[in-house]
Amino acid sequence: MINITFPDGAVRQYEQGVSSMEIAKSISAGLARKILAAEVNGEVWDLSRPIKEDATVNFLKWEDEKGKSTFWHSSAHLMAEAVEDTFPGVKFWVGPPIENGFYYDMDLGDSVITDSDLEKLENKMKELSKQDNPYLRKEISKADAIKYFEEKGDEYKLDLLSGLEDGKITFYSQGQFTDLCRGPHIPSTGFIKGIKLTNIAGAYYKGDEKNKMLTRIYGITFPNQKELDEYLVFLEEAKKRDHRKIGKELELFTFSEKVGAGLPMWLPKGAMLRQRLQDFMQKAQMESGYVPVITPHIGSKSLYVTSGHYEKYGKDSFQPIKTPVEGEEFLLKPMNCPHHCEIYKSAPRSYKDLPIRLAEFGTVYRYEQSGELHGLTRVRGFTQDDAHLFCMPEQVKDEFKKVIDLVLYTFKSLGFNDYTAQISLRDKNDRTKYIGSDENWERAEKDIVEAVSEKGLENVVIEYGEAAFYGPKLDFMVRDAIGRKWQLGTIQVDYNLPERFDLIYIGEDNAKHRPVMIHRAPFGSLERFIAVLIENCAGKFPMWLVPVQVKILPISDKFKSYAENVLFQLKNNDIRAEIDDRSEKIGRKIRDTELAKIPVMLIIGEKEVNDQKVSVRRQGKGDLGSKSLDEVIKEIREEVGNKTQ
Repeated sequence: MINITFPDGAVRQYEQGVSSMEIAKSISAGLARKILAAEVNGEVWDLSRPIKEDATVNFLKWEDEKGKSTFWHSSAHLMAEAVEDTFPGVKFWVGPPIENGFYYDMDLGDSVITDSDLEKLENKMKELSKQDNPYLRKEISKADAIKYFEEKGDEYKLDLLSGLEDGKITFYSQGQFTDLCRGPHIPSTGFIKGIKLTNIAGAYYKGDEKNKMLTRIYGITFPNQKELDEYLVFLEEAKKRDHRKIGKELELFTFSEKVGAGLPMWLPKGAMLRQRLQDFMQKAQMESGYVPVITPHIGSKSLYVTSGHYEKYGKDSFQPIKTPVEGEEFLLKPMNCPHHCEIYKSAPRSYKDLPIRLAEFGTVYRYEQSGELHGLTRVRGFTQDDAHLFCMPEQVKDEFKKVIDLVLYTFKSLGFNDYTAQISLRDKNDRTKYIGSDENWERAEKDIVEAVSEKGLENVVIEYGEAAFYGPKLDFMVRDAIGRKWQLGTIQVDYNLPERFDLIYIGEDNAKHRPVMIHRAPFGSLERFIAVLIENCAGKFPMWLVPVQVKILPISDKFKSYAENVLFQLKNNDIRAEIDDRSEKIGRKIRDTELAKIPVMLIIGEKEVNDQKVSVRRQGKGDLGSKSLDEVIKEIREEVGNKTQ
């Protein structure tokens, strides 16, 4: 007999070799019908896999993130079966689950798949799902696996096999399809009801631009058609909010092939919006004791060798700078922290000086594959609202809590009110991912957990294996207006870079001590933050941030002089305003101003001139009637001052 422990701490005994499905059935037939997979000692397993020793078991349903991931992984196999039936001879590379759905990369040979083929494949998937074929796991020797794919003529799976150890290889089959796969999978294809293939894209084999371009098919599935229908409505809303579309319409930013992929350029309105965000953060930082610094856009290779970044991320992530001097190696700056370590080291430091808070809006450069670039969210050059705090160990927790306050103030000011605080810790079973001593890691992790607890943050989760390579962190996962999750804002505790750069301060005991470093970026990167902000508010920015706050709409040229006087008074009160003096009807002017997402319209005709007032319309609220200009100015200034939405 073996002991099975459940999440609530209850323990039951079962015969050795019992499966998770058998355990579920012993509890409730209803439970057994709902579960997709099981977490056994922290690892996700198929429900049919036998458990041969004492274990902790947690059943995974569709509502669980790992349950969805297993469901979508199985859906990728179902799609592959449909593709193989439709395009005989296809060869498959990898087909993982992703945040929303799944994809599979494949080599279709001389065949070309088009958007019109997606509906055929969806129908084939539905046909196969109705067969309710079980996903069957089979352990297989490396020799037999190689023989299978040699006979099939699939060089991609043979390449995958070359990196696998004998004795750890598994095949999964459903219906007429067999794949090399670690699993896990849901019990059968019948669970997959709502099916939608969303996109066709190109993807280089192994992500290397020198390799062959494969076909990538994206899809998403659900346990029922109703949830799929709701998701498709969500997709339509997401398209309307796409920051690339809105950014172009509002003239915020642009890209140029001549400048280079993934390198955004900010147009005047976008540059002003970005500058206001920067001013907002700089003001908050100055009030919190930060001091500004500026560092170069490049650094010597030795800087990143010392920090450990070069070894950890490899030369492919760094962009070299050619110099005329033999043996000189400079790289485009991919992060600011090594430079800030050198600034700290530029002068003697005493315990009386600490904490030192160095802040920089530093532009950094990281190479991304061209297929992974996406608007402002995945770029090759971006600006971080970066700061590094150097403090004594006993100051870490208080400093960390102050940074939490700054992050939450930022979110509140910009309308991000739904978030999860994710404590990202190391995976203790994989030491190769991290640098530094266990003692320092334990201290840093303890400081973060205690700081979060003392701040009373709600919606806190702990994720193991998500720490940075040099230290644990607190990530803020924001949910936007249509329910998507984005990682914005991060705070990291680092005992390791101060050691690598040999940073010291003289303590009260007149001896040398090592400071602790806190990395933080409430925005993360300005580019990504602005993209998320655009999609969250659909381009309708808060009054304090919007590029143009007021549009003045004279009904005809007769009222232009009064409109110019209104513009003068608005500008004198630091209100950003423009006049629409086109020879267009007032209805067209109102419509265009609405489309431009300008929050306030002041309409001026004969009555307004005679009464020395303005007729006010608000974005989304319509006509608010006639008001004095002083009243309008007061309302706008109060709204800006309160950072209200």
